[in-house]
Amino acid sequence: MEIEESLDFDATGSDVLHFVDGLLDGETNRVANLANISALLIQYLKKINWAGFYIAEALTGDFVLGPFGGRPACTRITPPRGVIGAAVRDALTVVVDDVLKFPGHIACDAASRSEIVVPIVVEGQVVAVIDVDSPEFSRFKAEDETLLEAVAERLATRWNTMRDYW
Repeated sequence: MEIEESLDFDATGSDVLHFVDGLLDGETNRVANLANISALLIQYLKKINWAGFYIAEALTGDFVLGPFGGRPACTRITPPRGVIGAAVRDALTVVVDDVLKFPGHIACDAASRSEIVVPIVVEGQVVAVIDVDSPEFSRFKAEDETLLEAVAERLATRWNTMRDYW
């Protein structure tokens, strides 16, 4: 994929998925892939203030901050705490219309008002999550959930072929 390529403001979810496929095609560096997808989500999704990944740490069971776009974030989240913990516990997408009313919400950015967390599941295990926050209440709709779940599925199918290169 040419680096000059970019999504315009009228891009569709299908365009985003095509772009994700292009970014992942042939690249095995997990950090690079997650960083590019974070940037893509920041570029495409409107009215958000944070988009990124938390990655499972085998030794502790915590989910540790991965590539993201937005303000500095919580570094480590221990399930079942917070929205991420709920998504990990149930291995299901969690959409929160008002994070101020979510029991145990972890406020990493005080400006966030709604959140969606989508697990990336490989061989029955949640290996990471996509986390997106918005400063608006009830920001995330069914089409956002469908799109992010499709991104998570694309990552899940390639997860074991990607490596962490430092």
